[in-house]
Amino acid sequence: MKNHRRWWVTLPVVAAVAAVAASASPGAANAAYTSISQGAGAAALAGYTPFGATDPSTPETVTFVLQARNESQLESQVTAGMPGGFLTTRQFANAYGQPSSVVQSIEAYLAGYGIQSRAMPDNLDIQTTGTAGEYNGAFQIVQQDYKVPNLGAHGSRGHGRGLITVHGSPQNPKLPDEWGPDVLAILGLSSYPTQQSDMVGTADGISTQGLNNTALQPSDFATRYNLDPVKAAGGTGHGRTIGIVTLAADRPDVVSQFWHDIGLTGREASASRISTINVDGGPGAPNEAVGSDETSLDMEQSGALAPDANVSVYQAPNTDAGFVDAFYRAAADNSADSVSASWGESETIIRAFTNVGLEDTNYANAFSQAFLEMGAQGQSMFLSSGDSGAYPASRDFGSTDRTAGNPDDSPWATSSGGTTLPGPFQVHGMTFNFPAERTWAWDYLWAPRSAALGEPEIDYAESHVVGGGGGYSGYFAMPSYQQGVKGTKNFRAVEYLKPSSFSTTNPYFGFDFGISLPYDWKFNPTPSVTAGEGSGRATPDLSADADPETGYLVLYNFGDSTDPSAPPSYEQFGGTSFVAPQLNGAAAAIDSMLGHRVGFWNPAMYKFATSGNSPFTPLDVSGTSNDNLYYTGTPGNVYNVGSGLGTPDLAKLAGDFGTLGH
Repeated sequence: MKNHRRWWVTLPVVAAVAAVAASASPGAANAAYTSISQGAGAAALAGYTPFGATDPSTPETVTFVLQARNESQLESQVTAGMPGGFLTTRQFANAYGQPSSVVQSIEAYLAGYGIQSRAMPDNLDIQTTGTAGEYNGAFQIVQQDYKVPNLGAHGSRGHGRGLITVHGSPQNPKLPDEWGPDVLAILGLSSYPTQQSDMVGTADGISTQGLNNTALQPSDFATRYNLDPVKAAGGTGHGRTIGIVTLAADRPDVVSQFWHDIGLTGREASASRISTINVDGGPGAPNEAVGSDETSLDMEQSGALAPDANVSVYQAPNTDAGFVDAFYRAAADNSADSVSASWGESETIIRAFTNVGLEDTNYANAFSQAFLEMGAQGQSMFLSSGDSGAYPASRDFGSTDRTAGNPDDSPWATSSGGTTLPGPFQVHGMTFNFPAERTWAWDYLWAPRSAALGEPEIDYAESHVVGGGGGYSGYFAMPSYQQGVKGTKNFRAVEYLKPSSFSTTNPYFGFDFGISLPYDWKFNPTPSVTAGEGSGRATPDLSADADPETGYLVLYNFGDSTDPSAPPSYEQFGGTSFVAPQLNGAAAAIDSMLGHRVGFWNPAMYKFATSGNSPFTPLDVSGTSNDNLYYTGTPGNVYNVGSGLGTPDLAKLAGDFGTLGH
């Protein structure tokens, strides 16, 4: 590791880059080139010494995300609910994608280096395949091999899961000026895993004890949030397709067994409902270690709530290119009426990578463009808000920075937050029975569990920074549908954990990112309520039960290394991972009841919430009994950071959507 250095490229590597640039194309010496940002994975390589050049025959999948045209007009139309009607993918491409001439020029340029291309019909995403040597020539770079910490799926406070071998380029790619400025970002030059699932087991890693606790099923969600009347009115998902975007492989047979076990029959419980779409070659074989349990729960929950709907699983490798491509593929196919994903990362880690010149906000914008396309086409989009409360960077970057998560920070997707149910429920022999549903955070466990374990409360608290994600985005402005809604700008907070120990050097990466961030906390077990004002896109938009201690059953088995033949097993889990697919299934049910797509929920939801007959129950209690480890409620607020508009009455919400027409 190299501390306090942004650039470590040795002289031989610099010489190699110059040689590649000189021979990149016949007119390279006189051609004008534009430097294009690349994905977050490459930034993770900064500060690490390569142990060799990447074999030029190494196969790679690289994505070109193009800049949408007429973006302001597109945003206005989606915010207004597409008053002229939802678009087909081809209509979207004609109005907002890049001209076909630009797409063809890029494909022709890449073909000159032996690289194959497949442009999505929206003219915003070009998926390409080639070898490391071919991309080195086309982009004027030299890719290297590294051993780096794994901060990808299932990481915890930056400690990761050991070292992994990856390849990538510390130099940004260069493209001809003729069309280079039309490229928003290039993703996939690194094989570094970037995303984590938002799934959490019960406290202290003993998930099986929860089987004697709530052990909820999808029907419990439907009853509590009043989806049952939608199903009774014909909202079974008939004629609708649910889209799941994930970064770990599925097991349709396991999902089918879950559906059968909860009482579905015939086609409702059949794996024939499921279609698997491998994006960028897919994520490999099912494996719990990389998050296949996440994929199972997404399918189980969403498909059970709309039992007549088809389920399309867009599964991609855990790379920035894979994640982005999966969304663009779901948008370009335009067959899924509603889509969800339960993977993400903190804005802090993107911001740190940005600061060393190897990443910029185009990465976050790449997701937003895909979500805008979905909104224009009438596809509802739901994302989980994370499981580390107001501190998502504590899980992936090791920083105690208070921020929002990505990609649910996008104003063009519905961010799904978490709650804890009233109870009674038990945790390790202790009974909890809250007077009402509250914003999810495990601060209620800190004192009793630390006392039972005989350890300082501060130690237990800092190792259990768990709760529903929510906060203010530093990348996206507050959208118009949130402006003027009581509570979106002014908030109350309880600061149990005050960020401290600021440094420009990340102790887990061992690298100076040149940006001062906190890496420790000052702990206050009895904080007072303070007031503040935020700016930027506020998350989440609405919430439902996500606390693992009041959580749901999941059936999974993905080849345990000690017993690959072990049968599937049930566990109780939670996390906002559940809320996004549950809302996805609810959207399919509502669409089938109404007989048409509702589209992007948010603009209409915020209008309904400010009406005299809101379909939401705000979680507006103030203090330490209703917080996400920082943001708490304000009595009388329509919106509260940390829980959003509150919990939904889905039948009432469906009726409100019905008043809007197609």
